Amino acid sequence: MKKENFDHILLFKTDIKSKQDKQALQLTLDKNEHIEQWNVDMDDEDCVLRIISYQLSHKQIIELIKNQGYKCKKLK
Repeated sequence: MKKENFDHILLFKTDIKSKQDKQALQLTLDKNEHIEQWNVDMDDEDCVLRIISYQLSHKQIIELIKNQGYKCKKLK
């Protein structure tokens, strides 16, 4: 049986807590050609950011989010 590879799904703990925070990041994430899809679960206590990307690494996403003034770290 073939094992699925989900390496392209990147999960992060963030401080993106409001619609305004999400909107502030929307342009940056939407215009990045290496991000296929993204969303933030603001109902989760960790405000989980989920990104689908086949090119970007966790480190690159963390830098991108931190450059916008938000906290971001890889979810284990």
